[in-house]
Order: sequence, then C-alpha cells, then structure tokens
Amino acid sequence: MSVRFVLGACALAAVAACQPAAPEDSRFGVGFDQTFDAQRANRDAVLTGNVPAAPAVNAQPLPPAGSAADTAAQTTAILAQTSPTADAERLAAAANNSGVPPLEASPSNPAPAVINSATGISQENNFDAVSNQRSIESDAARIAANRAQYQVIQPQALPERTETGPNIVAYALSTTHPVGTKLYKRSKFNAKNRYRRSCGNYRFMDQAQADFLAAGGPQRDRKGMDPDGDGYACMWDPAVYRTTGG
Repeated sequence: MSVRFVLGACALAAVAACQPAAPEDSRFGVGFDQTFDAQRANRDAVLTGNVPAAPAVNAQPLPPAGSAADTAAQTTAILAQTSPTADAERLAAAANNSGVPPLEASPSNPAPAVINSATGISQENNFDAVSNQRSIESDAARIAANRAQYQVIQPQALPERTETGPNIVAYALSTTHPVGTKLYKRSKFNAKNRYRRSCGNYRFMDQAQADFLAAGGPQRDRKGMDPDGDGYACMWDPAVYRTTGG
C-alpha cells in the first residue's frame, strides 16, 4: 500500500506541474481577459452620458436615381477605379486582335448616329404602303409580261447510245460469282509485274474493266490484268452494279 501511495502522489505532482500558472492580476477571473476592462468602461460611459461623439456624416443629398447627374457620378466612380495603364493595354490588345479599335465608353463621346429610326412593320408587309405603290392593273401587266417570256419546250425522245464497246454494267449483271473465284486459265509467267504495270495506267477501275473486256476478256488476258482468273480486272468489283440493278 505504501508503494502505491508514493506512486500516486508522484503522478499528481507531475500533473500539477504541467498546469499553467494562474494570472497574477486578481481582476481577471476564469473566462475573462483584457477586453473585460474595455467593455466595462464603455458601459460606464453610457450610464454616465459621456458617449463619444459620432463621426461627421456628409448630409449632401444624392442625385435622383436614373438622372443625368446620377449617371455621371457612377461613371466617374468607375473611371476612378480603372487604371489608365491597364485601360490603354486593353484597348491596344483589342485593336491588335480584331483590327478595329474598340469604342471607348465615356460621357464625353458623342452619341452614335441613328441609322434607322423607323418603327413598326416593313413597307413590304404594310398594306397601306404597298397599295400606294402598286395596283391590281400594274400587277396584271407584270404577270402578262412574264407570261410573254415563257418558252414551251416539247418533249423529245432520248438519244441513242453511240458508244461502241463492252458494257460493264451489263457484264456485271450477267455474272453471279464473287471476286476471287477462278474461272479462266491464266499464265503465271511474270504475272505480278505485268499486273502492276498494266493496272497502274488506270485511274478508275471501270475503265480498266472495259479495256479488259474489249481486249478479249474475260476468256483472254493478254496484258495480265486478271491474274486470278475471276474475270474482273484490276480489283474491279461488280457488286455495286448488282445491288443497283436489283
């Protein structure tokens, strides 16, 4: 028991040493600081009537809202808060970006010119204005003048096709096998180079197929335009014509 008592006393002593020292001034109690004196002094001044004088207030009346004087006062206050240097930089940047100097809003600027002060509907939609410019007789004369310029063209028969050569559309519709299906014999001698050289001369595959058929295709392929023997030269595909014809 004596050992526990000694240890407990030591612990209490350590805790007491860590506690902050109480203020020496007896005027301050728990929960009060130096502002208490100032608050008490203000209260005593109010009770005794020694209230400090209020600051002077400008009694000049404000201009009526929306009047010219009110607008001028607000503009002056805004301009006073704007830095002249920053304003000049802003104007220069806007002029460089758009090429047109911006309009500087200031009471000293002249009022913009009124382009069109007319109000209401336009004259084209105004019956009174149109009736003064036109009449039923003038409209009838205008219609008659337009009819006199009409030209009636009689229908004619469609022109006959004068082209002499293979019809790739008819050929496409006459075939049913897909691209790459070998149907005709082809020579393998230098086939790759012949294909590149012959097909490289054509910008459009339709023309290549037409020349291929005109040269004896699809049975014969003297230029090597159809090395796989499917009857379609230079990657020409008849599917687009089959879909249109169907």
